[in-house]
Amino acid sequence: MSDYIASALSRDTHFRIFAVDATETVREAQRRHDTWSAASAALGRTLVATALLSASGLKNRDDMLTVRIKGDGPVGSIITDGTEIGTVRGYVQEPHVNLPLNLVGKIDVARAVGKHGMLAVTKDIGIGEPFTGQVPLVSGEIAEDFTYYLAKSEQIPAAVGLSVFVNADNSVQVAGGFMLQALPGADDAELSALEANVKTLPLVSELLKSGLTPEQIIQRIAGDAPVQFLDTHSLRFACNCSKAHFGDIMATLPHEQLQEMIDEDGGAETTCKFCGNQYHYSVADLEALITRHE
Repeated sequence: MSDYIASALSRDTHFRIFAVDATETVREAQRRHDTWSAASAALGRTLVATALLSASGLKNRDDMLTVRIKGDGPVGSIITDGTEIGTVRGYVQEPHVNLPLNLVGKIDVARAVGKHGMLAVTKDIGIGEPFTGQVPLVSGEIAEDFTYYLAKSEQIPAAVGLSVFVNADNSVQVAGGFMLQALPGADDAELSALEANVKTLPLVSELLKSGLTPEQIIQRIAGDAPVQFLDTHSLRFACNCSKAHFGDIMATLPHEQLQEMIDEDGGAETTCKFCGNQYHYSVADLEALITRHE
């Protein structure tokens, strides 16, 4: 089944709940970037969080949300983009990171990302300058860091769960997550009760492996509280890069530098960091770039 995000509203309209099965999306990212287990989990969790934030915070087709995580761990920077139409893309600076399991036998994402650094979220909604909210990392586990971001930067009490199960051969078995957001009118007691219920749940990866759908995960989060399901959005890994896009960037280089590529290399090649696609520029392509702005 294709990946998708489901959303629901509590009957008292005090809470929004989102849940996503992002298995194929994270599998595609792992394949494209050849990430090893720790890097796969870190990048995958960030992609899932980006998808959830995009679903909850973007309204128009051209809106874009960008997440940047820079910790002091071995994976380095993680950068992801999400759109209102249900696409995400992203990369991790150091994809080949594999670490010993942590004390509870799970992938040590906190050590991979690092516990010291910053999480920044930029929203570009096409009106004025893009807005960026930034908070320090609180754990490096990523879910806790996004929960902290929502509380401090957007003043939204929330609970976020993110999970990626990586097989021994570095392939991704399942990936997904949820986000519970308090709306105006919710009180601390209600939020505490839902948070307590969330803490008793298995990891999202375990729920997905057992066959639960995003809608069923939402109901597990809500517990006995009735919910009104709103809609679903498809999700996939997709990049908007193109040969023409990178050509426009190269056209801004000094003509001498482009001529050097022709004389010394007989062409040029560029690779998109977000998706790994490669684009080759022949001598004729480079000559056309030189003459474009003459």
